[in-house]
Amino acid sequence: MTIGMLYREELKEYDFGPGHPFRGDRYQLFYEFFCKHLSEDSNYRILSAGPAADEDLRLICTQQYIDFTREFYSAAHQGKSYAEEKFFTYHSMDNMPLENPGRVEEAARLVVGQAKKACQLVQNGEFKKVVSIGGGLHHAKPSYGEGFCLYNDVAFCANFMMKEYGLERILILDTDAHAGNGTSDYFNEEPKVLFIDLHQDPRTLYPGTGFAYQIGSGAGKGFTVNVPLPPRSGIDSYEMVFQSIVEPIVQEFQPQIIIRNGGSDPHFHDELTSLGLPVSGFKMIGEKVKQLAGLCDGKEIDLIASGYNREVLPYAWLALISGLAGFDVEIEEPAMQPLVADRSFAVTQTVIDDVKRNLRHYWKCFR
Repeated sequence: MTIGMLYREELKEYDFGPGHPFRGDRYQLFYEFFCKHLSEDSNYRILSAGPAADEDLRLICTQQYIDFTREFYSAAHQGKSYAEEKFFTYHSMDNMPLENPGRVEEAARLVVGQAKKACQLVQNGEFKKVVSIGGGLHHAKPSYGEGFCLYNDVAFCANFMMKEYGLERILILDTDAHAGNGTSDYFNEEPKVLFIDLHQDPRTLYPGTGFAYQIGSGAGKGFTVNVPLPPRSGIDSYEMVFQSIVEPIVQEFQPQIIIRNGGSDPHFHDELTSLGLPVSGFKMIGEKVKQLAGLCDGKEIDLIASGYNREVLPYAWLALISGLAGFDVEIEEPAMQPLVADRSFAVTQTVIDDVKRNLRHYWKCFR
């Protein structure tokens, strides 16, 4: 299968500065690793997209927020200041650039531009599956940026699909270790978007939301599915969640397209999280998504940005893409695995029971 891969060198500008966990050179690191291990040939096509314009960003953001964010980060890149007293009105401390940041706002526009291009490529029939490197900025909200995220390209994809193509059943599958609180806020009351979020227990990790009882509201009640996994959850836990929660509900929902986001931070050696996936677990996730995409003629957009262990990141990202596209490539585990394969399997079962109990009135598969 030939997939489209959106990447530009300018993504490296999404860099909050030395000492910050989110550095832009991770993208170039992965790109070089990916090309070294897998030839383009019939496997993939490297594609590029232009940056999002204000008109695009207004689909997901207020103009006030766009204006402040553009001016603040432009000044920060130049070593200047701009309305610093207003920063916390629009952004959390996580998004404060350190000394010598990149052109963060310009790169964030590029990420949204790639999301738009991905939607067009899939819906126009040029590719069944498109990967956007640098995508998945799921903490950003319409007028507030946080968690290293300025503009939410996940939300953009779904909103653009509804607005431009009239889609009525969109699945967003968030496998980032952190709960996608921004994405959840966008679609909390939207029944056209089924938002399934697998993440570390919010009692133990930022952003402190994404509990099993949070299932949406109003017309969207039952269309938000949070699966808060206990720390050290490994591949057995993830497979059980897919079999017990994800696969049944997605089959009942019958999506017209799948949007998945998340990188390598569920890995057991990630520097900011405490989950337990090995590299093989990321390939499993990719394979599961590939299988689910069969429900919607193979249509899938993959957004990959997270991961804070540079040694692990390229292996896990390659594993995700290989599973999704069915690439036959051997991927080794770069880190020493824990002695206990999955320490949290029994606790995960209780989480699954909670999720089913909270959703049983909304989905036949859980009754």
